Amino acid sequence: MPTVVIKGGRVIDATGERAADVVIDDEGRIAAVGADLSADRTLDAGGGIVAPGLVDLHSHLRQPGQEEAETIETGARAAALGGYTCILAMPNTVPAIDHAGIVREVLELGRAAPCDVRTSGAITVGRAGEQLAPLAEMAALGVRFFTDDGAGVADARLMRRALEYASGIKLEGGGSVVLAQHCEDPVLSAGGHMHEGEWSSRLGIPGQPAEAEELMVLRDIALARLTGARVHFQHLSTERSVEMVRAAKANGLPVSCEATTHHLTLTHAECASYDPVFKVNPPLRTDADVAAVRAGVADGTIDCIATDHAPHTQEAKEAAFDQAPPGMLGLETALALGLTELDLPIAELLALLSWRPAAILGVDDEHGGPIEPGRPANLVVIDTEATWTVDPAALASRSRNTPYAGRSLRGRVRHTLLAGEPVVIDGEAQR
Repeated sequence: MPTVVIKGGRVIDATGERAADVVIDDEGRIAAVGADLSADRTLDAGGGIVAPGLVDLHSHLRQPGQEEAETIETGARAAALGGYTCILAMPNTVPAIDHAGIVREVLELGRAAPCDVRTSGAITVGRAGEQLAPLAEMAALGVRFFTDDGAGVADARLMRRALEYASGIKLEGGGSVVLAQHCEDPVLSAGGHMHEGEWSSRLGIPGQPAEAEELMVLRDIALARLTGARVHFQHLSTERSVEMVRAAKANGLPVSCEATTHHLTLTHAECASYDPVFKVNPPLRTDADVAAVRAGVADGTIDCIATDHAPHTQEAKEAAFDQAPPGMLGLETALALGLTELDLPIAELLALLSWRPAAILGVDDEHGGPIEPGRPANLVVIDTEATWTVDPAALASRSRNTPYAGRSLRGRVRHTLLAGEPVVIDGEAQR
């Protein structure tokens, strides 16, 4: 590759902020950070921010089995356009990512993608919640993150066994695997299609009570205390869930958690239109819940922001509300929503989107780390003042189910570099 200089930007990473150019060598690593640097090729960062690439812990890429909604290639392209250099694919594909053969297939498909595609593995065989999947077999291929996302592991004894087993898995190069939980009591949530509350009563749509999430959060905090094993809570959405995790952290328990952009920016009132684009799981919650999730992000209770990027075909999302699948797109809008909607310093927002999720996933040797010589050049250049309107037809995903259609947002990705290669230049995907 030719050498590249990212010129005229403001560099922000976990070590602080400074005005500097960044030179990338012909092997895709950062060669120099300083003033008045030059290289074979120049990328303009004037007036913008140069940061470590974003990392998403929660992307549904649908491949294998549901390629009509998304593929690894199209999802990774959407991610690159959104500033992500690493994304974690969820295992609720068809078939589920629950053994080494499917892991190899997903990783192989991801090799040519314009984003580093990692995969999670299912905790249980077929995500059925009955029998542990071969976690060590998948970990030997580099899988660091296990979840039955789309469903919680309802059997407390099985979840305890999973946590104890995972604690004994030793990864090559050190570190440990993470068991993540989609917190939902399936009996209590059964038949519900939105949050149970004022708006579900008005609309006549059966609801899921907040307690369906909170009971499993409470249980798994107890299991973390019992086993000493690490638990990551996915897409927390209620006030009491945030309170319980805050208390667990104060007590020194090994828990972490994420919130999604839609649970930070939308409420159950959106469902008044009966438009299934606003159907998601866990459902959109109350104003008080949104305020609590925002407070959890601001005070560090919530470790990172994830997208829960969940593409669905137009046909599926045009079904009746109670028949449509839950899920929303998120990769191309997450950064801009954070800049537009959240009253956070830019460095704190970048921490939530980049270096904190990288550390949870255990990829901080490649992504999210400080911008300094010798590091892999997985970088994003952001124009924080650019404004744009979300147009579903212009998104890179194969699907169009964004709840933000027509919304004006502030902040857009100018360039994304993967291992030194400019995969997005001036907002246009290069492959």
